[in-house]
Amino acid sequence: MTNSKISVKAMAQAAMFTALIFVLAFVPYIGYIRIPVLAIQATTVHIPVIVGSILLGPKYGGFLGGMFGLTSLINNTMSPGITSFCFSPFVEVGDGVGGSPLALIICFVPRILVGVVPYYVYTCIQNRAKEPAKTNKYSLVISGIAGSMTNTILVMSMIYIFFGHEWADAKDMAYSKVLGVILSVIAINGTMEAIVAALITSAVVFAFIKARLHKPAQKK
Repeated sequence: MTNSKISVKAMAQAAMFTALIFVLAFVPYIGYIRIPVLAIQATTVHIPVIVGSILLGPKYGGFLGGMFGLTSLINNTMSPGITSFCFSPFVEVGDGVGGSPLALIICFVPRILVGVVPYYVYTCIQNRAKEPAKTNKYSLVISGIAGSMTNTILVMSMIYIFFGHEWADAKDMAYSKVLGVILSVIAINGTMEAIVAALITSAVVFAFIKARLHKPAQKK
Protein backbone atom coordinates (compact mmCIF):
# COMPACT_ATOMS: atom_id res chain seq x y z
CA MET A 1 0.00 0.00 0.00
CA THR A 2 1.06 3.58 -0.58
CA ASN A 3 1.51 5.91 2.38
CA SER A 4 -1.65 7.82 1.42
CA LYS A 5 -3.73 4.63 1.40
CA ILE A 6 -2.30 3.59 4.77
CA SER A 7 -3.07 7.03 6.19
CA VAL A 8 -6.66 6.97 4.95
CA LYS A 9 -7.14 3.47 6.35
CA ALA A 10 -5.70 4.52 9.72
CA MET A 11 -7.94 7.58 9.81
CA ALA A 12 -10.98 5.43 9.03
CA GLN A 13 -10.07 3.00 11.82
CA ALA A 14 -9.48 5.91 14.22
CA ALA A 15 -12.93 7.25 13.33
CA MET A 16 -14.42 3.82 14.02
CA PHE A 17 -12.75 3.65 17.44
CA THR A 18 -13.85 7.22 18.20
CA ALA A 19 -17.45 6.31 17.42
CA LEU A 20 -17.16 3.25 19.69
CA ILE A 21 -15.78 5.41 22.51
CA PHE A 22 -18.75 7.77 22.27
CA VAL A 23 -21.25 4.90 22.11
CA LEU A 24 -19.74 3.30 25.21
CA ALA A 25 -19.60 6.63 26.99
CA PHE A 26 -23.15 7.78 26.37
CA VAL A 27 -25.11 4.54 26.48
CA PRO A 28 -26.07 4.16 30.16
CA TYR A 29 -24.32 1.51 32.27
CA ILE A 30 -21.95 0.39 29.51
CA GLY A 31 -19.02 2.81 29.34
CA TYR A 32 -19.25 4.52 32.73
CA ILE A 33 -20.65 2.43 35.57
CA ARG A 34 -21.24 4.27 38.83
CA ILE A 35 -20.19 2.48 42.03
CA PRO A 36 -21.95 4.44 44.81
CA VAL A 37 -20.14 2.67 47.65
CA LEU A 38 -16.75 3.91 46.40
CA ALA A 39 -18.16 7.12 44.84
CA ILE A 40 -16.38 6.37 41.57
CA GLN A 41 -17.20 5.19 38.07
CA ALA A 42 -15.80 2.00 36.63
CA THR A 43 -15.16 2.29 32.92
CA THR A 44 -14.85 0.24 29.76
CA VAL A 45 -14.24 3.29 27.54
CA HIS A 46 -10.49 2.83 27.87
CA ILE A 47 -10.57 -0.49 26.01
CA PRO A 48 -10.98 0.88 22.43
CA VAL A 49 -8.28 3.42 23.31
CA ILE A 50 -5.87 0.62 24.25
CA VAL A 51 -6.75 -1.41 21.15
CA GLY A 52 -6.37 1.67 18.94
CA SER A 53 -3.01 2.48 20.50
CA ILE A 54 -1.57 -0.94 19.64
CA LEU A 55 -3.05 -1.12 16.15
CA LEU A 56 -2.64 2.50 15.03
CA GLY A 57 0.30 3.78 17.06
CA PRO A 58 0.75 6.39 19.81
CA LYS A 59 -0.36 9.43 17.78
CA TYR A 60 -3.78 8.03 16.98
CA GLY A 61 -3.83 6.36 20.40
CA GLY A 62 -3.23 9.71 22.08
CA PHE A 63 -6.06 11.22 20.03
CA LEU A 64 -8.40 8.42 21.09
CA GLY A 65 -7.34 8.96 24.68
CA GLY A 66 -8.25 12.63 24.27
CA MET A 67 -11.71 11.57 23.09
CA PHE A 68 -11.98 9.36 26.18
CA GLY A 69 -11.15 12.39 28.32
CA LEU A 70 -13.71 14.49 26.45
CA THR A 71 -16.50 12.00 27.16
CA SER A 72 -15.52 12.00 30.82
CA LEU A 73 -15.66 15.81 30.89
CA ILE A 74 -19.08 15.86 29.22
CA ASN A 75 -20.54 13.14 31.45
CA ASN A 76 -19.28 14.68 34.68
CA THR A 77 -20.50 18.13 33.64
CA MET A 78 -23.93 17.14 32.35
CA SER A 79 -24.67 14.43 34.92
CA PRO A 80 -22.49 15.22 37.93
CA GLY A 81 -21.93 12.91 40.87
CA ILE A 82 -20.55 13.86 44.28
CA THR A 83 -16.94 13.70 43.04
CA SER A 84 -17.46 15.03 39.51
CA PHE A 85 -15.53 18.18 40.44
CA CYS A 86 -12.41 16.01 40.03
CA PHE A 87 -13.14 15.68 36.31
CA SER A 88 -14.91 18.90 35.36
CA PRO A 89 -13.95 22.52 36.06
CA PHE A 90 -17.63 23.39 35.57
CA VAL A 91 -18.69 21.53 38.73
CA GLU A 92 -18.31 23.24 42.11
CA VAL A 93 -15.60 21.81 44.34
CA GLY A 94 -17.59 22.63 47.49
CA ASP A 95 -20.50 24.73 48.67
CA GLY A 96 -20.13 28.04 46.93
CA VAL A 97 -16.64 27.18 45.67
CA GLY A 98 -16.14 27.31 41.91
CA GLY A 99 -14.69 24.54 39.79
CA SER A 100 -10.95 23.98 39.47
CA PRO A 101 -8.93 23.87 36.21
CA LEU A 102 -6.91 21.06 37.80
CA ALA A 103 -9.86 18.83 36.92
CA LEU A 104 -8.87 19.10 33.25
CA ILE A 105 -5.47 17.58 34.06
CA ILE A 106 -7.12 14.58 35.72
CA CYS A 107 -9.68 14.33 32.95
CA PHE A 108 -7.29 14.38 30.00
CA VAL A 109 -3.66 13.59 30.87
CA PRO A 110 -4.13 10.00 32.16
CA ARG A 111 -6.56 9.22 29.34
CA ILE A 112 -4.19 10.48 26.64
CA LEU A 113 -1.43 8.33 28.15
CA VAL A 114 -3.78 5.32 27.98
CA GLY A 115 -3.48 5.74 24.21
CA VAL A 116 0.33 5.93 24.32
CA VAL A 117 1.60 3.49 26.96
CA PRO A 118 0.13 0.23 25.50
CA TYR A 119 1.82 0.78 22.14
CA TYR A 120 5.27 1.16 23.67
CA VAL A 121 4.77 -1.72 26.11
CA TYR A 122 3.69 -3.99 23.25
CA THR A 123 6.49 -2.98 20.86
CA CYS A 124 9.11 -3.17 23.61
CA ILE A 125 8.15 -6.73 24.55
CA GLN A 126 7.89 -7.85 20.93
CA ASN A 127 11.19 -6.26 19.93
CA ARG A 128 12.99 -8.02 22.77
CA ALA A 129 11.34 -11.38 22.13
CA LYS A 130 13.41 -14.08 20.43
CA GLU A 131 10.27 -15.48 18.82
CA PRO A 132 7.75 -12.61 18.51
CA ALA A 133 5.00 -14.81 17.08
CA LYS A 134 4.99 -16.95 20.23
CA THR A 135 4.95 -14.01 22.62
CA ASN A 136 2.31 -12.00 20.79
CA LYS A 137 -0.66 -12.93 23.01
CA TYR A 138 1.43 -12.46 26.13
CA SER A 139 2.49 -9.01 24.90
CA LEU A 140 -1.12 -8.04 24.20
CA VAL A 141 -2.27 -9.12 27.67
CA ILE A 142 0.50 -7.13 29.37
CA SER A 143 -0.25 -4.11 27.16
CA GLY A 144 -3.93 -4.24 28.06
CA ILE A 145 -3.10 -4.38 31.76
CA ALA A 146 -0.57 -1.53 31.40
CA GLY A 147 -3.05 0.71 29.59
CA SER A 148 -5.83 0.09 32.09
CA MET A 149 -3.64 0.56 35.16
CA THR A 150 -2.19 3.74 33.66
CA ASN A 151 -5.69 5.20 33.77
CA THR A 152 -6.58 3.96 37.26
CA ILE A 153 -3.29 4.75 38.99
CA LEU A 154 -2.85 8.21 37.48
CA VAL A 155 -6.48 9.29 37.93
CA MET A 156 -6.71 8.16 41.55
CA SER A 157 -3.25 9.50 42.40
CA MET A 158 -4.08 12.91 40.94
CA ILE A 159 -7.38 13.00 42.81
CA TYR A 160 -5.47 12.41 46.04
CA ILE A 161 -2.84 15.04 45.22
CA PHE A 162 -5.13 17.75 43.83
CA PHE A 163 -8.41 17.17 45.66
CA GLY A 164 -7.68 14.93 48.65
CA HIS A 165 -9.40 17.10 51.25
CA GLU A 166 -12.33 17.96 48.98
CA TRP A 167 -12.77 14.29 48.05
CA ALA A 168 -12.86 13.38 51.74
CA ASP A 169 -15.50 16.05 52.41
CA ALA A 170 -17.61 14.87 49.46
CA LYS A 171 -17.54 11.32 50.81
CA ASP A 172 -18.05 12.50 54.39
CA MET A 173 -14.91 10.80 55.68
CA ALA A 174 -11.78 11.82 57.54
CA TYR A 175 -8.90 12.95 55.34
CA SER A 176 -6.65 10.44 57.08
CA LYS A 177 -8.68 7.64 55.50
CA VAL A 178 -8.48 8.94 51.93
CA LEU A 179 -5.17 7.31 51.02
CA GLY A 180 -6.42 3.90 52.14
CA VAL A 181 -9.61 4.27 50.11
CA ILE A 182 -7.64 5.43 47.06
CA LEU A 183 -5.34 2.41 47.32
CA SER A 184 -8.37 0.13 47.70
CA VAL A 185 -9.91 1.56 44.53
CA ILE A 186 -6.66 1.01 42.63
CA ALA A 187 -6.35 -2.55 43.97
CA ILE A 188 -9.96 -3.68 43.58
CA ASN A 189 -11.52 -1.60 40.82
CA GLY A 190 -8.23 -1.20 38.95
CA THR A 191 -7.58 -4.95 38.95
CA MET A 192 -11.06 -5.75 37.65
CA GLU A 193 -10.79 -3.19 34.86
CA ALA A 194 -7.29 -4.40 33.98
CA ILE A 195 -8.40 -8.04 33.67
CA VAL A 196 -11.31 -7.11 31.39
CA ALA A 197 -9.07 -4.83 29.31
CA ALA A 198 -6.39 -7.51 28.98
CA LEU A 199 -8.83 -10.19 27.80
CA ILE A 200 -10.66 -8.00 25.29
CA THR A 201 -7.49 -6.31 24.01
CA SER A 202 -5.68 -9.58 23.40
CA ALA A 203 -8.69 -11.12 21.64
CA VAL A 204 -9.50 -8.12 19.42
CA VAL A 205 -5.94 -7.14 18.47
CA PHE A 206 -4.91 -10.75 17.83
CA ALA A 207 -7.91 -11.11 15.50
CA PHE A 208 -6.90 -7.93 13.64
CA ILE A 209 -3.31 -9.14 13.29
CA LYS A 210 -4.42 -12.57 12.11
CA ALA A 211 -6.74 -10.98 9.55
CA ARG A 212 -3.90 -8.84 8.20
CA LEU A 213 -1.58 -11.84 7.86
CA HIS A 214 -4.17 -13.87 5.98
CA LYS A 215 -5.39 -11.04 3.77
CA PRO A 216 -5.05 -12.01 0.08
CA ALA A 217 -2.46 -10.05 -1.85
CA GLN A 218 -3.96 -7.48 -4.20
CA LYS A 219 -3.37 -7.98 -7.89
CA LYS A 220 -1.31 -5.32 -9.60
